[in-house]
This record gives sequence, structure tokens and C-alpha cells, in this order.
Amino acid sequence: MEEVVSESPCVKEARLYEKLDDNYVRCNVCARRCVIPPGKRGMCQVRQNFNGRLYVFSYGNLSSVAVDPIEKKPFFHFWPGSGVLTMGSWSCNFLCPWCQNYEISKVAPVYQCRFVSPERIIQIAKHNDAKGVAFSYNEPLISMFEFSIDVMKLARKEGLYTSYVTNGYFTPESLEALYNAGLQAMNIDIKGCDPKLAKYVGAPVEPVWKTAIYAKKLGIHVEITTLVIPKLNDDAECLRYIARRIYNDLGPDTPWHVTAYRPMYKSFEYGLTESTTVEHLLRAREIGLSEGLEYIYTGNVPGQEYENTYCPKCGELLIRRFGFTISEYKITQNKTCPKCGTHIPIVGEYSPTKRGWWIW
Repeated sequence: MEEVVSESPCVKEARLYEKLDDNYVRCNVCARRCVIPPGKRGMCQVRQNFNGRLYVFSYGNLSSVAVDPIEKKPFFHFWPGSGVLTMGSWSCNFLCPWCQNYEISKVAPVYQCRFVSPERIIQIAKHNDAKGVAFSYNEPLISMFEFSIDVMKLARKEGLYTSYVTNGYFTPESLEALYNAGLQAMNIDIKGCDPKLAKYVGAPVEPVWKTAIYAKKLGIHVEITTLVIPKLNDDAECLRYIARRIYNDLGPDTPWHVTAYRPMYKSFEYGLTESTTVEHLLRAREIGLSEGLEYIYTGNVPGQEYENTYCPKCGELLIRRFGFTISEYKITQNKTCPKCGTHIPIVGEYSPTKRGWWIW
């Protein structure tokens, strides 16, 4: 262990932990606030207590790097059309049996190191004409918290935007640290409603709502995604609850992405075998509209009309999309509807770019 701590560039002393008696530590990065005995790791498996000091084993330890369209995150109201350098690491602090990135989210990076420095990330982003950086693919908070802070500080100096795609299981301290480093946008998963949801993901949903509310208060751009899973969160009562919370806590102009599910990973072991239909998504959208939400998008069904952006006042088609590609953009430079003048809440400029590709 001493050798790993001293020699690997992927191992750094963690931020946001406190020392307890008998060399125990409490990690304060995610809402689990794991109390970790000496020699042991937290639930996420990327943070280990070594003689009363907490170390993270995933600093710059990247599983994936790609230039993606920002719409893939999905962000529909943040720098539309732009390319974003997106990176992922390893592991997660949730137990979702349907995880579509299980090859990296269920793997702990304890004794492997695929290091990329923050400086190199900025170089890659600029070389590939990316407008910003995103932390995604696995849960970035637990594996890339320290790394993303260092990257975002550099990105801010270079005029690149910064974003997180996350399950939202933050502490206030970790969100504040990311905001102070330059975090500008978050797409947060609201996966369903308790108590049913907690049995699958191993955590309650209320801390996620608190993160979204606090992020909005700080001025971070927030979009919400719900993967609509039949027999888990597709009932009208749960969908209505989510829509109502978005309206009341985040505002009616907060984008809500209701996306289609396909069984993956351990879905069949848990009886979640039914794929989402377009009808499921349209029903969720109608529920959201009935609760007053203005921008509700159907996802994972390319060609469906409600992946487009419409003016909430006059119904004018403002952004036409097919999957992650924008084919028509009609919002004015003043970010208004060209037909009725309604303000459209878009952050950043329309920045059409070439489509994404994997770097590794």
C-alpha cells in the first residue's frame, strides 16, 4: 500500500474527509458519508483509509474519453450543438441493476492506473475543437471529484465550459467545492420514487432532490433525466410526483428528459424485463405538461417529434433534432422565439460542430 500511495499518479490524498478516533475517517464527498476503518475502502471502492488518511485511487484514472455532442449527455438547453470532451473513470456509489455502463461502473480501479493529467485533458479538448468538458459515463462525483476540480479550474481559464452528468448523490460541501472550481451545468438523474427505488439503487432519492435544488440556487444550469422503467417508475403517481417536484422546486422551465429503457446488466434477475415504449414516454410527457412543465423531451427514440424544442407559448418549432444532431435552429440571438418573442432559457451559444468520436 505504501508503494502504491507514493508512486502512482492515480493515487492522491482525498478532499473532504475528516479524521475520527482510532484512525477511522469519514468521507464527505457523497451523501453516504462512509465511515471507513483503517485499511478499508468506502462503498464506492475508490477511496481507502491508510493509517487515518483517505486516498482516492482514481485521480486522472480514466476508463473512457470521447468527444460527444452535448445533446448526448443529455443537455438540450446548454451550448446546443457543441462538442464536449467527455471522460469517465471507474465505479459508482449506487447499485442500479439496469446500469448501461456496468463495464466501468462496477469495477474498482484499486491497482490499475490509466493516468491522464488535467493539463493533457485541456490540450485534448482544444485540439478537438471541443467547447467544454463533461464528467460522465460512470458516477463522476466519487471517482473524479478531485480530478474534476483541477480540470475545471484550468478549463475556466481557457474559456471552456464545464458539466457533470450525475446521480446527484452529493453532500452540500462537495457541490460547493465543484461550483467554486467552475462547475456550470449538471444533468441529474431522478431515477424514481421511494420506497421502491431505494431497494434497487441502495440509496434514498431525497438527497438527490436537495442537490438539484441547491445547484439551481447556486446558479448552476440544471436539467433532469428520468429513465422510464416499466414496473419501477412508470406509474402515473410516481411520474406526477417527479413532475410536480421539478415544477415546485426547480421551476417550470427546467428541462425534463424522459428516456427509454432497455434491459441491461442484471435487469432480468430483478424482473425488470420490459422495454420502454414510445407510449410510456408520451404518457410521461403528458403528465409533465399537465403539471406545468414547459420543456419535456423524449429520449432514446430518435425521430420522435418531442426530442425537438417548441416554444411553450405559441408552439413554434425552435430546435429540430434527430438523436444527437440539430438540423434546424431558429432561436434568435437574443434567445427568444422568432414568432412570439418569448424568452427561451438557453445557456451559451448555438455551436454546430462535427459529430462525436471516441478517443479511447
